[in-house]
Amino acid sequence: MSAAHHNTLPGPAISVALVEDDPRTRARLVRALARAPRLSLAFTAATVGEMVGWLHDNSVDVLLVDLGLPDGSGLEVIRQCRALSPVTEVMVITMFGDEANMMNAFEAGARGYLLKDGTEDDLAQHVLSLRAGGSPMTPIIARQLLARLSPRPAVPHSLAAADTLTAREQDILAKLARGYTYAEVAELLGIAPSTVQSHVKNIYSKLAVHSKAEAIFEARQMGLL
Repeated sequence: MSAAHHNTLPGPAISVALVEDDPRTRARLVRALARAPRLSLAFTAATVGEMVGWLHDNSVDVLLVDLGLPDGSGLEVIRQCRALSPVTEVMVITMFGDEANMMNAFEAGARGYLLKDGTEDDLAQHVLSLRAGGSPMTPIIARQLLARLSPRPAVPHSLAAADTLTAREQDILAKLARGYTYAEVAELLGIAPSTVQSHVKNIYSKLAVHSKAEAIFEARQMGLL
């Protein structure tokens, strides 16, 4: 059965390695990659050291890198990968949507940049696109990059929006930024999941955003996270 299935694959398998320190997030990403038969997961790591050590003796077609790792920055993984295996395509998957991290990642050699919120469903397709020569980016990242390349007068954030976020709303947003699901946040805070959803709707309204990734980005820009 597996041999017959393999013969139907459009071309050779694309090998992928992943470095992500949060076990829940890593498991979600692994499941997402498994949905595409053309992708073959070669290695997963939780630290800079593990990933760089593996790359010294191995190479892959695509490397997926989280930036916030317990023993350093994913930027070092990207730099080491570019030095050890220049043909490897590198894509960032992170919660950090600020311009500094984005530009540093591209300068280090990344060719794609996804925010974790909402990436799982399309991750396999993004990896295939990257390997085919594309540069997958979360829309808000693409907008930032375009804004940097086409400078325009900066519009300051309204401090009023930051002032209206309650302590509970900030706490919930901080937990979501760390990768917790709504259900996990509800359990941690001892409240109903529906209550968490109500708080999130209020956060979206106050920050004038439409997704968790945008809310986290705006909150970081305002210094709330």
